[in-house]
Amino acid sequence: MKSWNRMQDAVAVVLGVFAALSPIWLTTNDRAMWSLIVLGVLVALAGLAHMARPDMAVADYAMGVFGVLMFISPWVMNFHAFEGAAWTAWVVGVLTVVVAVSAMPMMSARMHHGDHGVAAH
Repeated sequence: MKSWNRMQDAVAVVLGVFAALSPIWLTTNDRAMWSLIVLGVLVALAGLAHMARPDMAVADYAMGVFGVLMFISPWVMNFHAFEGAAWTAWVVGVLTVVVAVSAMPMMSARMHHGDHGVAAH
């Protein structure tokens, strides 16, 4: 279970770094550029925070929120006309939410089963 969480955290970091660096090769305006950079850095930091402290459930929830914000940012920040930037935000946003949600049941099970998860023989 731990290796799966580490893989999810690594995927979140890669997604965040990809989004943050994407204005280098995409056509953007200021709103698109800063949305991708800021939200990308936040996603990557949430992944790193969860790597450093796997018991920190708030990192999964924060990652999910950042993913939703990334997904809606092309409309909210009005850069949906920049197709490359918009598609990057939509795809990275959806994948970030998927990664965050897939980590949540494991976190919940770990929190609720703590010491009770080991069966006495």
